Amino acid sequence: MSANPLAKHFRQPTIYMKLPSAGRFWPADALSLTVTGDIPVYPMTAKDEIVLRTPDALMNGQGIIDVIQSCCPNITDAWKMPSIDVDAVLIAIRIASYGNQMDLDVVCPNCKHEHTIGVDLSYLLDNVKVPDYTTKVKFTKINIKLHPQQYFSVNAANQIRYEEQRILNALTAENVAEDVRLAEYTEHIKKIVDLNVGILVNSTEYIETDEGTIVNDPAFINEFYLNCDTEIVHGLQSKLADIAKEAGVPDIKNTCPACEKEYSLPMEFDYSNFFARKSLA
Repeated sequence: MSANPLAKHFRQPTIYMKLPSAGRFWPADALSLTVTGDIPVYPMTAKDEIVLRTPDALMNGQGIIDVIQSCCPNITDAWKMPSIDVDAVLIAIRIASYGNQMDLDVVCPNCKHEHTIGVDLSYLLDNVKVPDYTTKVKFTKINIKLHPQQYFSVNAANQIRYEEQRILNALTAENVAEDVRLAEYTEHIKKIVDLNVGILVNSTEYIETDEGTIVNDPAFINEFYLNCDTEIVHGLQSKLADIAKEAGVPDIKNTCPACEKEYSLPMEFDYSNFFARKSLA
């Protein structure tokens, strides 16, 4: 088959970005950095835009994975990308596809005035906050080293939360028999426990004992979290909550044209409409 004479008109990288993680926490087979430590980002194709409008593909996470790997070919397995890089990569893809500015319809939290603001996505991309994962969480006889979850784990946890909420809503229906309600509730509690333990396991790089033993086997770590004191579990959950507050893109700051008061809004990522016009309230 002869070469396509239109090949030279195929899309080209629009920008190059440095990942917030700088390539740390990535498995070797999931990412290939350039010699300058960044990755090229291509604009979306028509297929990518269709994928982002497909609810089923977004629900199971596969749509986001497909678009990331289409627009960032140096990312060969986006399921394994650390969670701290996901938002930055999506911002870069939107910049590469539509430009630096994104218009948002917002509502002033002070006077409720509705207006439109322009957000500089390059500023957000350059100021993505990366939590400190170098400090170990210390307990009486063990130290725990944390790292970011992979996107696969985050996506799986989100799906479980969605399903659990759906089940709880169903259990509140008046026509559900009491024995069925009890069985479903018991199963729900088990899933919640498994979900919370799974988040801890997937966020743990290793556990170091007071004898100096390093444990990084996920099965051993999972068993430990199921059998350790609640003080350790609560301590880790508190630490992860603090890390979540540190991570992500900065808030959007604006001055309302009606009341002239300054306010800030969090940049929340709803993947189903981030690549279209979006309203914040």
